[in-house]
Amino acid sequence: MQSIHSTARRFTAGILLSLAAAGPAAAQKVPAFDNSSLDKNIKPCHDFDGFANQGWKKNNPIPGTDSRWGAFNELDKANKEVRLKSIIHEIAGKSGLAKGTEEQQISDYYASFLDTVTIEKRGISPLKTWIDKINSTKNLGDWAKVTGELQNIGVSTWTGFAVEGDLKDSKINAVYGGQDGLSLGERSYYERTDSSTQNVRKEFVAHVNKMFALAGFPEKNPGETILAFETALAKLQLTNVQLRDPVKTYNKIGYSELNTLAPEFDWNGFTKVQDIHTDTLVLQDKGYITNGAKLLKATPLATLKTWSKFQLLTTFAGFLPKKFDDENFRFFATVMTGRKAQRPRIDRAIRSADGVLGMPLGKLFAKKYFPESSKQKVSDMIENVRAVYGERIDQLAWMSPETKQMAHKKLKAFTYKIGYPDNWKDYSTIDIQRDKLLENVISTTRFRTAEKIGKIGKPVDRSEWLMTPQTVNAYYNPLNNEIVFPAGILQPPFFNPDADDAINYGGIIAVIGHEFTHGFDDQGSQFDAEGNLQNWWTEADRKNFDDLAKRYIDYFGSLEPIPGFKINGALTIGENIADLGGLTLAYYALKKSFAGKQEPAAIDGFTWQQRFFLGWAQVWHANITDAALRNQIQTDPHSPARFRINGPMPHLKEFHDAWHCGEGDAMVLPQAQRVVIW
Repeated sequence: MQSIHSTARRFTAGILLSLAAAGPAAAQKVPAFDNSSLDKNIKPCHDFDGFANQGWKKNNPIPGTDSRWGAFNELDKANKEVRLKSIIHEIAGKSGLAKGTEEQQISDYYASFLDTVTIEKRGISPLKTWIDKINSTKNLGDWAKVTGELQNIGVSTWTGFAVEGDLKDSKINAVYGGQDGLSLGERSYYERTDSSTQNVRKEFVAHVNKMFALAGFPEKNPGETILAFETALAKLQLTNVQLRDPVKTYNKIGYSELNTLAPEFDWNGFTKVQDIHTDTLVLQDKGYITNGAKLLKATPLATLKTWSKFQLLTTFAGFLPKKFDDENFRFFATVMTGRKAQRPRIDRAIRSADGVLGMPLGKLFAKKYFPESSKQKVSDMIENVRAVYGERIDQLAWMSPETKQMAHKKLKAFTYKIGYPDNWKDYSTIDIQRDKLLENVISTTRFRTAEKIGKIGKPVDRSEWLMTPQTVNAYYNPLNNEIVFPAGILQPPFFNPDADDAINYGGIIAVIGHEFTHGFDDQGSQFDAEGNLQNWWTEADRKNFDDLAKRYIDYFGSLEPIPGFKINGALTIGENIADLGGLTLAYYALKKSFAGKQEPAAIDGFTWQQRFFLGWAQVWHANITDAALRNQIQTDPHSPARFRINGPMPHLKEFHDAWHCGEGDAMVLPQAQRVVIW
């Protein structure tokens, strides 16, 4: 985790987990829908994912280097291993690159990642300064200052700061303070008693012990020590569901109040070394700050030092000698997600360069692979969805005219960004050296940290992008009331210029509708047209909405992707609402596009209505390991892919009519149990 933690950005909703990608390897025709993906032995009204995708699943097992494999991964692979690779290799072949240019930074970073001889020779010496600082702490005050310094280079501690637009004054950047410090990512990993989760904890202890042994650290039983401390810390933290509430997690205080809430912790020392200066900040949870500081005071200093040393090691393990890298992979990739093998070093070098220098690399990517003409095409699609959304709002029976007027105001105020930023930032001050991989990582982290700190109290830059152009994703940012579509997602299977409209509407138009709907999901609906956390609903209308959302929470909460692990309906409700809304909007946008025209003929025996839903299923086809599935259910606000396909269908009359489904079919719910929100 980075030193400036994204507290406000937890309200920024995207279509999927972040997977950077950019499309097929070469300009060639891609089938609109490959009929070999079908399994016609499965009835679409019984299991639509099985009908549409079982053939694909059988023919596309998960590679050993991955924990899941689907349409996004395929794009990711094509992008990284062809497009980005070609850009980087073209740069790497040049000589005499000027210091501070994007090309020099990318070329030298890539070289430093591949220089395993130097990495092995240096060992953990690049971390010695920080190890010595941790070891030299004499009291809790010293530890607070050292962990503040560690924050600057991306190392987690028990709390962290973010700088984002103020939720109640979205034009000005505010400082946010939140919870942090759980190596397993989410508190349920410290609480669940099922055998799978118990095994994760057992393996975590073994992993920590192994990492300390590899580093030559003298601590005895560090794994048990760290697990015990993080378990105590986890008990104090809000759940990932509670963190979704923007009202309860908005607690604005004066900076001086930190010393009253948690006098045990040296806040001045902690923030001064991070160069954080502010009169006010917003806390996720006052109780966590108070109780967390008490826990720190009651914890032996030796335990805190052991924990910080592990946080340092685990943050940089992937940039250290092979023995650290392999052990880090064994636990976090194999144990946690079921991956069997590391990617080849050259592929990892490309992904790492994309991770730390994403925007400089994105500037070159956009120039080479995304024509300006594509922006207008996407803009037209967005406006099409906006018009249909307005019509849907007018038709709602559960919403009053007063609230409809405010909904229209917000919808009209939506802005959007397409492809890549209009203006590129200057990254020339990032110091990248050809023979110092770990220092290069730290240099890029320090740059991002300083950039964040420099925003405190200043106007929000609404032109800023939260994703790189090459990312296969899209997002809605409620503070800007904007939807954003990077170039990476604007290609097959989302948008295929060779496909019929029905397939594209089930793909990219449903994605656009998904992002629009995030502005009106359980979180987005609490922000007004200007991006401020402010109620614009009548009391009765808000209750109607919450009642519908609660029914959808309960519905998804009853689904069990793997024995003993049900979907967390309250955690996934925002994405589930967005999927339901996106499908609805895209379907009626497609239907509207046929007005005054002859409806298209069937293709491969499927009507346009059926192909629309096949387009949606094609986007989400995927295989996933059991370990990754368990991890997703516990930590991810997105439902598993299979349930993003099948989950909405029992509620959609349009689906039932398209496939001639009837009562008794698994993909059909009784009318009274169906949820229609937007």
